[in-house]
Amino acid sequence: MWLLLFLLSCIAAPFALAASYPGPYPIQEGFLDANGVLLYYKAFGQGPPLLIVHGGPGASHDYFLPHLIPLARRNRLIFIDERGSGKSERLENPADYTVEAMVEDVEAVRVSLGLGKVALLGHSYGGVLAQAYALKYQQHLTHLVLCSTFHSTKKMNAVFQKQLAAMPAALRQQIQEQEKAGLFGKGKGYQQNRYTDSYMIAAWGEGYFPYLYQKRPDANYDPVANGNMSWDLYRAMWGSHGEFVIDGNLASVEYSGKLASIKVPTLITVGDHDECEPSLSREMQGEIKGSKLVIFPQSGHMTFVDQPGLFMKAVGEFLQ
Repeated sequence: MWLLLFLLSCIAAPFALAASYPGPYPIQEGFLDANGVLLYYKAFGQGPPLLIVHGGPGASHDYFLPHLIPLARRNRLIFIDERGSGKSERLENPADYTVEAMVEDVEAVRVSLGLGKVALLGHSYGGVLAQAYALKYQQHLTHLVLCSTFHSTKKMNAVFQKQLAAMPAALRQQIQEQEKAGLFGKGKGYQQNRYTDSYMIAAWGEGYFPYLYQKRPDANYDPVANGNMSWDLYRAMWGSHGEFVIDGNLASVEYSGKLASIKVPTLITVGDHDECEPSLSREMQGEIKGSKLVIFPQSGHMTFVDQPGLFMKAVGEFLQ
C-alpha cells in the first residue's frame, strides 16, 4: 500500500506543479490590410485587449519589448507597426503619412482582429495618435493611456527651444551650425537621405539623452543606430530642419480646447525629466475631466525603462 501511494504521488507531483503556474502566452503575428496598406501586428497575453501604438514617428513596436511584457498577465497586448514603420508597408507617396490616416489604420486593426472595445496606449508620437483616435472613435475605447506625449505642436516646439537653450554653448553651436548647413544630402550616397552621424550623436546622443533616460540609462542606446527608421515618414511628419522644431505635417496637431470631449477613463504618464516635459501633461490632465496624472521620479522619456516597477503599477492598476 505504501509503495502504491508513493508511486502515485511521484506521478501526480509534476502535474500538480505544472498546474500551479499560468499557461503559456503564444504569440500571434501577421499582416492585415488597413485601407490598402499592409500593417504588421503582434499579439500575446490574456485578458481584455490593450492596443499599443509606438512613437517616432517612424520607429517600430520593438522598443517596447521586453519592457511592457508584464502587462500580458492581465491584458491581451496588441502591438502594431504604423504605416511606413517597422515591418509594415512603406508608401510611395510620403504625403500619405498623416495622423488622420493612421487613426483610420488603428480602427482597421481593431475591426479586422475583432477586438471589440479596447484600451489604447500610446507613447510619444503614439500618444498624439491615441489622442486623435479618441477624439474620433472614443466609443470604441474602454481606457486611454497617454505616455510621455504632447497635445500641441506649438507648445512642444517651445519646450524644444528651452531644452536647446539649456545645453552647453559649444554643443548648441554645433547643432545649430549643422542645421543651418542642411541636414540631408551629405556624405556618401547611402547617407544622403538621413541625418549625418555627427548630427545624430550631437542631437540624440548628447542633447536629448538627459531627457530620454535618468535612473536606468539603456547601456545599448546608440544614437546612430537610433537612425534605423523610416526617414521618408519622419521627414514628412516631423520635418527636415532638425530635432528641435516640428515643422512637418505634425504641425497641424493642436488639440487644446478639443480634449474636453474625451470622456473615457484616461491615464497620463510622464517622466520628471521627460523630453515632453510635465507641464504639457498637466495641461492635458486639466482638459480631460477626471483623468489621472502620474509623474515618475528620476525618469526621462523612456519611463518604462527608467521606472519599470512604478510604470507597471500605474498602468496595471488603472487598466484593472
